Amino acid sequence: MMLPLRVSDVKQYAYCPRVVYYTYVLPVERRMTGKMEFGAEMHLELDRLEKRRKLRSYGLEQGTRQFHVRLQSDRLGLSGVLDLLIVSPGGRFPVEFKYVRGRPSLNHKYQLTAYAMLVEDVFGEAVRVGFVYLIPVKEIVPLEITPAAREHVAKLLRSIRSLIRAERMPPPARVQGRCVDCEYRKYCGDVEAAGGEIRVLPE
Repeated sequence: MMLPLRVSDVKQYAYCPRVVYYTYVLPVERRMTGKMEFGAEMHLELDRLEKRRKLRSYGLEQGTRQFHVRLQSDRLGLSGVLDLLIVSPGGRFPVEFKYVRGRPSLNHKYQLTAYAMLVEDVFGEAVRVGFVYLIPVKEIVPLEITPAAREHVAKLLRSIRSLIRAERMPPPARVQGRCVDCEYRKYCGDVEAAGGEIRVLPE
């Protein structure tokens, strides 16, 4: 039987594989960060404001919005709760809200792609474009759902399942700045803060 995973696992693994390790292999208490709390509050406020936004902001003339859509695919062994699904005559468009100021990062792209794959599997309708809403700057960024992105998500799912089966701690994030505000940092004995910077200790 395929190990069931969540779309958030795809995002977390692409960000730092150790988050998946601490979630499934060595479950530990998760520290709620200020950023996480603020982001949750902003999501609630955005839900309220989004209901009044014109669909033209997404390049669409008409359609309906469905918030917090639960999706599950036994074929993919994947489930998740999508922030917003726009259903229009032109198709179905997944939307994720993110509290980031720059452009969507790769882990956001792969998370959105995973949701697109779920929408395709559940509704039997191809998804070619999704959107990331950047909360701080109130910008909507369209992202093409490419075959290459789909294949990479499938690869990530295989890697996640292999990590869980092996029960072996992976290396820390390649971008060490990601450790600064990580809710799991105190469990990584080979990562320390020195002079306001994060560094990985030699083995």
